[in-house]
Amino acid sequence: MQFNYTKRLKELRLANSYSQAEIAYILCIRQEQYSKYESGTRELPLHLLIKLCTIYKVSADYVLGLNPKQK
Repeated sequence: MQFNYTKRLKELRLANSYSQAEIAYILCIRQEQYSKYESGTRELPLHLLIKLCTIYKVSADYVLGLNPKQK
């Protein structure tokens, strides 16, 4: 099973009016590194997925595409 979370990461970031640089700052990583997660050229680590779910107030299932609705 392949998870396509990259599109959802971008959708959530834009819906919450964040730039990649702002999210990267919150996650304590470089913007270039976050850009790779969002583009799918680098796999998102679990600890960052958890932080992003907290920031956006959504479940990991939603980010991973297992649940089509936000909770």
